[in-house]
Amino acid sequence: MAQSVLSSPCRAKLISIDEILNARPQRPIATTRERGWNGLTADLHRPYFGCAESYAGLDHHLICYCPSGGAKLVQTRAGAIHASVITAGTSYIMPAGYDSTWEGDSGLSARLRIPTSLVACAAEQLGQRKGQVEIRNVFQVRDPVIERLAQTLLMEMDRQAHPVQVLIADAISTALAAHMLRSYNVFEAVECSPERALGKLEIVRLTEFIEDNLGRTISLEDLASVVNVSRFHFSRLFKRSTGSTAISFVEQCRIRRAQSLITDTDLPLAEIALVVGFVDQSHFTRRFHRHVGCTPAVFAREQGRRRSGLRKVQSNGKGRQ
Repeated sequence: MAQSVLSSPCRAKLISIDEILNARPQRPIATTRERGWNGLTADLHRPYFGCAESYAGLDHHLICYCPSGGAKLVQTRAGAIHASVITAGTSYIMPAGYDSTWEGDSGLSARLRIPTSLVACAAEQLGQRKGQVEIRNVFQVRDPVIERLAQTLLMEMDRQAHPVQVLIADAISTALAAHMLRSYNVFEAVECSPERALGKLEIVRLTEFIEDNLGRTISLEDLASVVNVSRFHFSRLFKRSTGSTAISFVEQCRIRRAQSLITDTDLPLAEIALVVGFVDQSHFTRRFHRHVGCTPAVFAREQGRRRSGLRKVQSNGKGRQ
């Protein structure tokens, strides 16, 4: 179920789709820019960590979709603060005009930037007046329509350039604008699913159990017993509640712990692999690269340079006192 906050957007100068590239410190690793595609703009960003960023509002709507991995993120918008773990398959929606603050980590993210004119055009075709459209501010949602459209767009970004992609991108943009009107317009009723989902406290208990037992094999029976359901019911319930399988979620926890150990300790990578529950370093390296976008060795070097730079700054600061 979407967690949303309704509020009037701010009146400050807004950041455009082009300007956001220079406003953000991280450049995309793949983008639809300069491809001649109409409609939305998509930027794919690799994971990064320890962000503390604030931005003026955008002049466009933003949907951020997480294709894989996961990370803890604190979002501040519309006078509300929301802390959560963004996992594979989840999205958040930031309407045009909202100042925002971001703290924590970011997983692999596809950022779909939708011009307000695209949504307005879709509304006009449906006969809706301008005052009948206001997109909700949603901190976290698992939306299968957004997921399928985003994945289709990402697949096209990976394929060889072809004239037909202009038509595909235009169709995806139109479909996404229409979906925003149907599911995230303030003036439309929020759709509720009658199916049971795991509660926040159950997810917390599962996460704590996993993190306390990363060094050993964690079975579905173990996880099911934490929330007192059968193994087979648990698999369906967990998938419905989080969008990922329980085994995938466990692996994400292992990778996050490995990142923490690499950053905060001097343990060898082979030992870290065993501590977080991988059978060997080779398997650890493959899965780490899948979630983080680089190998553990590359990640360790980057963290080492960051710590070295911090120590140097601290040392210089002491020398000036």
